[in-house]
Amino acid sequence: MKPLTEKLYTIPVIRRIVQLIMVGGLGKWAFYGIFRCPFLVPFVNCQSCPVLTCWGRLTAYFYTAWLIIPISAILVGRAFCGWVCPVGFVNQVLGKAAIFKLRSRKKILRFGQLGMALLIVACAYIYFIMDNPRMMIPIRTGEVFNSIYLSFQHASPFWLARTIFIIVLIIGSLIVANAWCRFICPAGGLFEIVKKISLFGIRKTSACDNCDACLRVCEMGTRPEEMNCNNCGSCLHVCHNNAIYWGKKKHE
Repeated sequence: MKPLTEKLYTIPVIRRIVQLIMVGGLGKWAFYGIFRCPFLVPFVNCQSCPVLTCWGRLTAYFYTAWLIIPISAILVGRAFCGWVCPVGFVNQVLGKAAIFKLRSRKKILRFGQLGMALLIVACAYIYFIMDNPRMMIPIRTGEVFNSIYLSFQHASPFWLARTIFIIVLIIGSLIVANAWCRFICPAGGLFEIVKKISLFGIRKTSACDNCDACLRVCEMGTRPEEMNCNNCGSCLHVCHNNAIYWGKKKHE
């Protein structure tokens, strides 16, 4: 039987395997949501979308996804971001080569999360007040990338601005590690709110002496239970005081 520490070392490997599987399962939906969805806020009007090839039009697929996501948030907090989300996986891969890791407990970094709050408000306004308008005519002629090119040519300035904004910030993870996931993603912002009541997660005990060993290995530049922790499990084996564990919060 493998010792516990050896098992913990295998968690990042298992996570990458799960992420690759999820890229195969959800990657097309994420790709279409960014590049082909004609609505300003993607992923929420799939049942009335004219893009016939998007997986979101499959009723079972669409409603299963939107049922599992909130349930997962209540059970395991922001683990969806660290284990399932295809965009999160792309961000993490790009973040490996990022110029600035921003692994710090400086309070000024907390202001970065205002980007999430602002985008949540903007998305809510577009969806509830503007009724999430269709701002692009998805043109389908020939192969996928040519269709996307033609769709971009005939899209409204608002849709172009939205899409370019997302692409630039995702690519921005080459400058600031996981910039989109840490400071912008509205879904991540909603997960941050719900994870406060989540049942399970990566926790730290009162034995923590703030050595920041966990912070130095964290892709999201954080510590267990703190802002942007996505329960990836990479820090479970690094604490010299064994102050990090997986499970329910202990009342000490």
